[in-house]
Amino acid sequence: MSKITPQSGILDIAVYQGGSAHVEGVSNVVKLSSNENPFGPSDAAIKAFEATARSLHRYPSSDHAELRGAIADVHDLDPERIICGAGSDEIIAFLCQAYAGPGDEVIHTEHGFAMYAISARAAGATPVEVPERSRVTDVDALLAACTERTKLVFIANPNNPTGTMIASSELARLAANLPSQAILVLDGAYAEYVEGYDGGAALVDGRDNVVMTRTFSKIYGLGALRIGWGYGPKHIIDVLNRIRGPFNVSNSALQTAEAAVRDQAYVAQCRDANAKWRDWLAHALGEHGVPSDTSLANFILARFGSEEEAEECDTYLQSQGLIVRRVKGYKLPNALRITVGDEASCRQVAHAVGQFKGGAR
Repeated sequence: MSKITPQSGILDIAVYQGGSAHVEGVSNVVKLSSNENPFGPSDAAIKAFEATARSLHRYPSSDHAELRGAIADVHDLDPERIICGAGSDEIIAFLCQAYAGPGDEVIHTEHGFAMYAISARAAGATPVEVPERSRVTDVDALLAACTERTKLVFIANPNNPTGTMIASSELARLAANLPSQAILVLDGAYAEYVEGYDGGAALVDGRDNVVMTRTFSKIYGLGALRIGWGYGPKHIIDVLNRIRGPFNVSNSALQTAEAAVRDQAYVAQCRDANAKWRDWLAHALGEHGVPSDTSLANFILARFGSEEEAEECDTYLQSQGLIVRRVKGYKLPNALRITVGDEASCRQVAHAVGQFKGGAR
């Protein structure tokens, strides 16, 4: 009998399920399940991507200097403290691999992104789930959960799948009161959707125990290229670079992301459109008796009276060619996460929910 076994904790990981993209028997669908930018990438990013086609036989840069420089220019950061990865997921995995292991604890919130617990278990560490307060991060609960074994504390701000966020002053209070051996990780995947929010960059600059992660998958529309970045104290970024593969990000991703981050006019355009239709959709759903918390991201967490009603609504939306996301796995069984699409998509999903609530089922 084989004695081959995986590292302890690996078999405790539930396989991550991404948002669905197909409905059986329906050919023309509107995908609102993965928080993708409905407008796609900017023209500048598309042009940069197309220009890489003839250099696919070349290895990419191993230091990512051009992209790090562009990010630093746009966000007024130190390029030497920026690390690039295959999505911000990879930066999260690096942090767990480098700073957490057997006997250590990694804290995340009740409705936090699934990859925090997955990456913790993959590193052999123990994920610790902390309750939220009405679907909002609770700093006091996080601090109460810290022990001498706490190595990492993950906060998404705005959070996924709730869309809620806490003030920068609360983030600073959390960072200031963590145990001395712990790192606060601020996941800013949706930071660009909040006008004037730096994702926690100023807090990173003011302390030695805070790291910020960001992605090009959301507002920049580059989900297919798997490109993200992190910013932190030099001593932490130096450690992460020691375990980063030398060619972990493709040349196509690097050059496209560089063009994308420099096109901040397009980012502002997408942010404005998202804010307009996010507010419209939340109001429209509310009028149909489907409430949601104020979202600062590019999705709405629509709440129903029961798990059964949420699932029935999802089934009805699928019959209309609308794909949203069930979030029972995030301990929100009576809710559906709905990506904010373009005007047509928002009107279509609001109409369909109204039909469902009116008895179309």
